[in-house]
Amino acid sequence: MPDATSTGLFGSDWDLQTVLNITNAVYIVAAVLFILGLKRLGHPSTARTGNQMAAIAMLMAVVVTLIDRDIVQVPWIVTGVVIGATIGVVLARRVQMTAMPQLVAVFNGFGGAASALVASAELVREGNAVDDVAAISIMASTIIGAVTLTGSFIAFGKLQGFVTSKPVLLPARNYLNAVLLAAAIALAIFLVFEPDTPAAFAVMGVLALALGVLLVIPIGGADMPVVVALLNSYSGLAAAATGFALENNMLIIAGSLVGASGLILTQIMTKAMNRSLANVMLGGFGAADGAAAAGGSVEQRPVRSVSAEDVALVLSYSRSVIFVPGYGLAVAQAQHAVRDLADVLKGRGVSVKYAVHPVAGRMPGHMNVLLAEANVPYDELKDLDEINSEFDRTDVAIVIGANDVTNPSARTDTSSPIYGMPILNVDKANAVVVLKRSMASGFAGVENELFFLERTMMFFGDARGSVEDLVREVKAL
Repeated sequence: MPDATSTGLFGSDWDLQTVLNITNAVYIVAAVLFILGLKRLGHPSTARTGNQMAAIAMLMAVVVTLIDRDIVQVPWIVTGVVIGATIGVVLARRVQMTAMPQLVAVFNGFGGAASALVASAELVREGNAVDDVAAISIMASTIIGAVTLTGSFIAFGKLQGFVTSKPVLLPARNYLNAVLLAAAIALAIFLVFEPDTPAAFAVMGVLALALGVLLVIPIGGADMPVVVALLNSYSGLAAAATGFALENNMLIIAGSLVGASGLILTQIMTKAMNRSLANVMLGGFGAADGAAAAGGSVEQRPVRSVSAEDVALVLSYSRSVIFVPGYGLAVAQAQHAVRDLADVLKGRGVSVKYAVHPVAGRMPGHMNVLLAEANVPYDELKDLDEINSEFDRTDVAIVIGANDVTNPSARTDTSSPIYGMPILNVDKANAVVVLKRSMASGFAGVENELFFLERTMMFFGDARGSVEDLVREVKAL
């Protein structure tokens, strides 16, 4: 902490207690903004302002912490803020929505790395003078932060295609992970009593980095949304541990909020997939793109292929339509075309809604953000529990790029890897139109029985082009 006569920007005439009061007051305001921002992220209509509130809170916390601790001079603070803000703005504007899960994974990794580096710097600064509580916090932050760093970048690689999305199942991988974790914890305990041992600290860090790779590499692409949510929680826990090491209340609060919300989101995701977290992390479930599983047997089964004119004719007689978006919609950037089709249908008196599954896309909320980008009314977005009872009263369900979350096998086939997963009851609609490029299966690598039902029409092609064709054909009728 600063002394009584030198307090950075606050000036030498400010006493220590005054500085502490000002700092804590700003921290309280920032904490409240964090909580309110997190609350507002719970609904699409308020998510944007919630994000802005949290960003302002983070800026306040960072600037006041740097000034309070007299860590660096003001020009360096301003330079860092400008550089960081510039990078953030460029990434936010240039990264496509289809790559947003990758960006979130990278942010998680950087968050974990920052916590580990700050904790490491505190250990170097204090040396043998560090107390036991701070030492424990430093070790926890370093291990969790290092695991988050490498685990997040493996997740990024799987999502981006740099690393195979198929599970990489090493022999005795779970035993190896257990040994690495035990060794890292043993070194951490040793370092609590002998903190000034750089070699042991370095080995502990390397073990944690390796553990992050080995924990995520066996997990398939189907489970990446859960992994990203869990790693987000890890980054928060690492930050909270660093907060204890630095005795910084704001960092403890912010890290705890991120850690808790990440764990809650992870629980929601696993529930939506009807699987336990242990099954996700240890099961080696999921395939890259389902191509291998789709194989020749998919093409040998008959499906009903239709044209834009056929679908437009069906839509012209409908009174209710439910759109079911999936990752294919994101890849094709078809959200604006879908909004145009919905507007045309609503102009003809058709009731339009959107069914959004919790794990549709590659991260939580992916579909909500895409549809919000196209200015789809928030009250038309329905989650699984709200919409499922309406499918049997719906004339047409239009599935755009969604696969596993609409597969009826999840209800009936006990041998299916997605058995028991809550799905959207698309197959109960009077008619189903599926927009896909091909018959390839989804990330789980299993055939979708929905495609072979009598009431299902397969409209093959790029989703955006297909929807634009539908808009023209419906207008022409």
